[in-house]
Amino acid sequence: MISTWTLERPDAPAAEELLVAFDAGRPVRVLVCPAWFDEANKLRRFTVEVMRRLDAAGIDSFLPDLPGCNESLAPLDAQTLADWRDAMTSAAQALGATHVLAVRAGALLAPATLPGWRYAPQSGPTLLRGMVRARTIAARERGLEEKAEALLALGREQGLVLGGWPLGAAMIRELETAEPVAVEAQPEIPQSALGGPGLWLRAEPDEDAAQAERLAAILAESLA
Repeated sequence: MISTWTLERPDAPAAEELLVAFDAGRPVRVLVCPAWFDEANKLRRFTVEVMRRLDAAGIDSFLPDLPGCNESLAPLDAQTLADWRDAMTSAAQALGATHVLAVRAGALLAPATLPGWRYAPQSGPTLLRGMVRARTIAARERGLEEKAEALLALGREQGLVLGGWPLGAAMIRELETAEPVAVEAQPEIPQSALGGPGLWLRAEPDEDAAQAERLAAILAESLA
């Protein structure tokens, strides 16, 4: 279940990254583009539970670490959206993916050449606003006053630490305008299709077996 994949880039040495895989060599192979940052923590269990249910339905799936995240040796503050898109394309090729499931901000990285699904896709500006707002609230609780626009101006030039994640200036600038690409073969699955609010809204990481079951069923039914 825990494996690795090799990130191949034309302008950098090959790098090994960790991977959660349900791989039985079956015809349908789903690349999962994960949620990011705090939402990655809150949705990790949910995402793997969806993968377990896909496995039971006879579908392979793969959840690769993004460079700079989790156990990756790559520095997070050196990553850009372009780098992460290239990484997901490399993962799709290395793993022989036939489909893609993009979770939340993962929709910004999903290879457009693959059919699949976008679960509750999130834009870059929405993600960035939420992280900046969380920082200003945390600062206020410490008796400091930070303004969102001043933070973003600094971030565009020097990068910014948001929620404990050091993001480079290029990543900040890209997030300000990044939107999921509309791909006809990757329909959106809204949170309303699963019933109940999204797990990313909860204060702590949690799980919901019924939501995981429903999302896996939607995918399996669309492939049947």
